[in-house]
Amino acid sequence: MQKFFLYARKSTDVEDKQVLSIDAQLTELREFAKRENLNIAQEFIEKQSAKVPGRPVFNEMMKCIEKGDADCILSWHPDRLARNSVDGGQIVYFLDIGLLASLKFPQFWFESTPQGKFTLSMAFVQSKYYVDSLSENTKRGLRQKVRMGIFPSQAPVGYLNDSRTKTIVVEKKKSRIVRLAFERYVKGNQRLEDIATFLAKSGITTRTGKRISKTKASFILSNPFYIGLFKYGGEIHEGKHEPIISKKLFDEAQEMLKKRGQPERKPQNEPQPFCGLISCASCGMMITGEYKVKKQKNGNVHEYIYYHCTKKRKDMKCPEPCIREEELDRQLSSEIQKVSLPKDWAEELLKMAEKDFNNSAPSLTASVKEKETRISVISQKLERLLTGYLDQIIDKQDYRNQKAKLLSEKKSLQEEMTSLSHKQNDWLEPMKEWIKDAESLDKIASDDDLFAKKVKAKEIFGSNLLLGEKTVGVSAPNSDSFLADSLADFGRNSGETQWACLRHAHALARSEPLSSVLVPRRGLELYEFSTGCRLFISLRS
Repeated sequence: MQKFFLYARKSTDVEDKQVLSIDAQLTELREFAKRENLNIAQEFIEKQSAKVPGRPVFNEMMKCIEKGDADCILSWHPDRLARNSVDGGQIVYFLDIGLLASLKFPQFWFESTPQGKFTLSMAFVQSKYYVDSLSENTKRGLRQKVRMGIFPSQAPVGYLNDSRTKTIVVEKKKSRIVRLAFERYVKGNQRLEDIATFLAKSGITTRTGKRISKTKASFILSNPFYIGLFKYGGEIHEGKHEPIISKKLFDEAQEMLKKRGQPERKPQNEPQPFCGLISCASCGMMITGEYKVKKQKNGNVHEYIYYHCTKKRKDMKCPEPCIREEELDRQLSSEIQKVSLPKDWAEELLKMAEKDFNNSAPSLTASVKEKETRISVISQKLERLLTGYLDQIIDKQDYRNQKAKLLSEKKSLQEEMTSLSHKQNDWLEPMKEWIKDAESLDKIASDDDLFAKKVKAKEIFGSNLLLGEKTVGVSAPNSDSFLADSLADFGRNSGETQWACLRHAHALARSEPLSSVLVPRRGLELYEFSTGCRLFISLRS
């Protein structure tokens, strides 16, 4: 009596959408075997595509046939057995040499005759053609979506696939969380692990419902989808979806990712908030902190944190002693207070800013037109680049690299132009916020939140904080070099320039009236201290 192997297969491929499920196939095949009185020696069940050779369950079944464990196969349809020429050819070959005596299909007639083998071969070929044709049609549809600026895949976190409009739309709640994740990361006081934890606590999970990992957090922070672009087919494309963060914020995040790489996990005994903020005045190495526990003979336990130089220089022995966290906090708070914005300064700055507010329209209009021209030039370059690629003048990799660079530049200009066009005079409000922020430094300095204090100190002092002989100081540049740096940074790092100017002018302001310290300069959106230091009043960076 002939022995049959029952084979059922179902994959997640597009072409299998209309195919019976595994359970449905098994039900039909078992009923068919009972009706036809077939002897089923073993059942083989596989959940994998048959487009390419190498299915493990199918290969196992064919090896068992070679060993003589069975000489017939029962399957729902020939396309369940093979959708490629290799597997289909093996089945026909086994029929030719007698290893297979028969094939049974509820949905297909077959007899082991020349006509039957020919019909079976045509069924395998037809299945392959159907798969190839469907695949090409699917790819063609995806390419058309990409050309239309529609991301042809699952929307990332913060967006939803709208089945009604076949577009990707912003998911309000999660988009705000993603934006906060970017903002938190660029501040510099949070690691990828911290961002992953923040996303998890905010209800953000993977598609399978798992907790966001550090790797996934890094992927989110580096995904250009959030600025209106997307990656597909190894290229960067312009998307029609709404951006949820600015290009500036995205670029800052990329710089932070590049700078940090894959940060090491902090030990549990290292809670020091001021690490990475201060350098050693003697050797230039970073100041680190250590957690210590001191146990006395009477049973009392004292916990404390102290900071010291990492002493990593091999060419010298650093002489600097350590300092307790309490003392470091006190001195750092004092330095922050020294940069606070006095009330009369604030009032005068507001008057000057409001005056400048009323005179800025002409220059802004000119700036908008200039950016429109540059965007038009970039669009022409993109067209010429595509033509060169299609004419095989430019190779594929050069095309992709140049295209990505041009699209990034175009996106930056578009953001700048949009900001200027729709918010032409909105720099006044950020300026007021900065003034308010500068006035609140006394409160920040006296607060117990050391991490928040570190963030503010980093913003104000940058990398200019030094610790020497248990004393924190600021390495301020001289006025000439600072002026040159300020002008070089004009329009880019205005916030840092403001703090530096404020710090630079404080000493003079203690002995001079404000009118001699702060001087308006016509034609420029900045103010100049009589020391030669300039304060950028416009925050349009």
